Amino acid sequence: MNTEKSYSPLSGYLMVLVVLVFILAGSVGVLVTRSFHLFWFLGIGIFLLFGFFFVNPNDSVVLVLFGDYKGVVKENGFYWVNPFFSRKKISLRARNFDSEKIKVNDKVGNPIQIGVILVWQVKDTFKAAFEVDNYENFVRIQSDSAVRTLAGSYPYDNFDHESEVTLRSGHTEVNNALEEYLKNRLEIAGIHVIEARIGYLAYASEIAGAMLRRQQAAAVVAARYKIVEGAVSMVHMALDHLAKENVIHLDDERKAAMVSNLMVVLCGDKDVSPVVNTGTLHN
Repeated sequence: MNTEKSYSPLSGYLMVLVVLVFILAGSVGVLVTRSFHLFWFLGIGIFLLFGFFFVNPNDSVVLVLFGDYKGVVKENGFYWVNPFFSRKKISLRARNFDSEKIKVNDKVGNPIQIGVILVWQVKDTFKAAFEVDNYENFVRIQSDSAVRTLAGSYPYDNFDHESEVTLRSGHTEVNNALEEYLKNRLEIAGIHVIEARIGYLAYASEIAGAMLRRQQAAAVVAARYKIVEGAVSMVHMALDHLAKENVIHLDDERKAAMVSNLMVVLCGDKDVSPVVNTGTLHN
């Protein structure tokens, strides 16, 4: 038997009456009638007391008799089973696992720190109890392994190819990949992965400063690119408008001078001081 099966134990309330009958019969026999043959009833009653157990909501109890798997009780209530049954409680509640921040290398070799938040619950109590040694520790170890695998599959960031999926920008795809990794790894323990996502992500301390400067430089370059692109468009529009309205006739030399001045004004990061030229370009 390597699959989960249900077990229907006896009602604990009914067995309470049976146990009381044995204990009372034994007590009366020993104390009143001095019939020590009835002492066995007292012993049996006390022995039967060890068969009672509770199952709380969203809990389960796995039952084994001398190495023989009997089944699992998932319905909450008060029950009684053979006292020789070994009982292992397994919670069926959803649980959160916030992993420690681990230091790994991303796809391009940059050292990063990453942590994962996992929401999971036990679905197959047989696998959780017998397929792995400790299913809670199994979740922790496999989560750590999945995070390392994920980090090595994607770069933290990519300044050259914006379309490439990265750990920083590809939240949906990266989290889906992490969830798939964990589902495949935890299935052997009967664990259902409800949700998995990256909870912490940062460059390692030894390169964090350099990467911050690189990000700042990339942002400055991107901003300058937009400024130059807009300035060229404005200069082109100004020249076309002047030519269309026939405001002034500009030869190539004057156009070049005008373009130069406009680009300085539009692309400069400081306010400019206008210079009034009352002469010509040559005087």
